[in-house]
Amino acid sequence: MISLSLKHPLPLCVLLAFATLQAPLSRAHDASDKRTISLSATGAVKTTPDKVDISTGVTTEAKTAREALDRNTEAMAKVVAALKQEGIEAKDIQTVNFSVGPVFEQRPYDKPAPPVVIGYRVTNQVRITLQDTKQLGEILDKVVTLGSNQIDSIEFGVKEPEALKDEARKLALKNVTDNAKLYAEAAGVELGAIMSISEEESAYYPRAMPAAAPMDMMKESVPIEAGTASVEVRVRVVWEIK
Repeated sequence: MISLSLKHPLPLCVLLAFATLQAPLSRAHDASDKRTISLSATGAVKTTPDKVDISTGVTTEAKTAREALDRNTEAMAKVVAALKQEGIEAKDIQTVNFSVGPVFEQRPYDKPAPPVVIGYRVTNQVRITLQDTKQLGEILDKVVTLGSNQIDSIEFGVKEPEALKDEARKLALKNVTDNAKLYAEAAGVELGAIMSISEEESAYYPRAMPAAAPMDMMKESVPIEAGTASVEVRVRVVWEIK
């Protein structure tokens, strides 16, 4: 309650402002007196991956930068052409690294000397997205056969993870509600209305793995299993306790 004692009457607009101030203060005081229970829980949905990303490329070395670049360009052109012949669209082939640098002679640690350039190294790396995971073994075999000598990573994923997030949200809400009912029963109280729901975090976990095998071991129909990918959502809910 806010009261004023003034010698002179205030204008009507000022009195209305004080009356408006009183209501929120009263509601805030009432809310702070409410007993609540606050819990968080995670919902996780796993699925079979329906796409796979491959990081692969060609590294070449030669005495001159020009020679190294020419060799690299020739090998990389064959790799990209073969990928397109397999039905992989240009949008699913993206250059992620290109570098040209010197190669220095390795000197013994106990005999320090100024570095000597003995050649040049060119690296061209691409990220390939396969919309059909069944193509993976064949594609790995083909790119290695045509000159790719780097396969840095293979990552199985999901084309539309947002749809899975919605399922994970529903599951998270069910899990946190079940937990809240258990706590309320154990405490001898009853859950009231939900006061707030907030999403603390959501995450998409594709399945990543290193290169499948050394380059000289790559053979036709490389055996690789897709496994599962998962999506997780964590929510926090606050209930009033009756």
